[in-house]
Amino acid sequence: MDRGRYTCWLDESVVTAMRARELGRKSVVVGDTVALVGDVSGGPDALARIVRIGERRSVLRRTADDDDPYERVIVANADQLVIVTALVDPPPRTGFVDRCLVAAFDAGVEPLLCLTKGDLAPPRAAEELSQHWAALDLPVVTTRRDAEPTVLAERLTGRMSVLIGHSGVGKSTLVNRLVPDAARATGGVSAVGKGRHTSTSAVALALPAGGWVIDTPGVRSFGLAHVSPASLLAGFEDLAEGADECPANCEHRSAEEGCALDAWVAAGHAGPERLASYRHLLASRGDFGNF
Repeated sequence: MDRGRYTCWLDESVVTAMRARELGRKSVVVGDTVALVGDVSGGPDALARIVRIGERRSVLRRTADDDDPYERVIVANADQLVIVTALVDPPPRTGFVDRCLVAAFDAGVEPLLCLTKGDLAPPRAAEELSQHWAALDLPVVTTRRDAEPTVLAERLTGRMSVLIGHSGVGKSTLVNRLVPDAARATGGVSAVGKGRHTSTSAVALALPAGGWVIDTPGVRSFGLAHVSPASLLAGFEDLAEGADECPANCEHRSAEEGCALDAWVAAGHAGPERLASYRHLLASRGDFGNF
């Protein structure tokens, strides 16, 4: 989408369209299937109209922060959420990955963790970081700037995958390698360790071997105000089973309040950093009455 115009893929051709008035307030997002009428020739001055949005099999959402009630749909109909984080420059943020995992599980989208800049990281850095999610059986791929992302490309073939991550982690660089004619803008990392925003809009690109990859603008926050408490815990599969031993209506805040998750972690079923991340998310959501 760009200034009220939508680029649509139709029978191997590209068609520019606008929303029809009869859609009302229904939003059209990248990944939607739509019905078009009007001039669908794809000519330089052709303009079609989007008159219907197909049923969405998945919707990936986020909010600006954990107190924001307004949901933002990132993409529709994705099969896979590729969480892109750099091993260095900028340093990885496990809390951000946890948030993305919760959003993926809530949306019914399969997660994949992609660790970039493996050539700049110390030995075993990827292995050590991956241990944070070892209990989840989370698939992880590592890419290098000096090698083609072959393994990642295999994981994306034949699927609708959306890449999300902080600015500067290398999403657009990956896209340019996966889709040679993508020409996505790339940028470096500032002196304070934050990426400079280069992608300004989400775009779906056809992969050479089949499937689609969606590049998204870098995000600085990933709010979960739209996710229910039950879905939030479901995003921490390594903790969810331990919650079965909790008393009814347990808020999972501490062992002093009867929460069984501390004993579950002490028994080695999940790492203490995972419980800390989960409780941090709970605290950021405020009072349970506002969920």
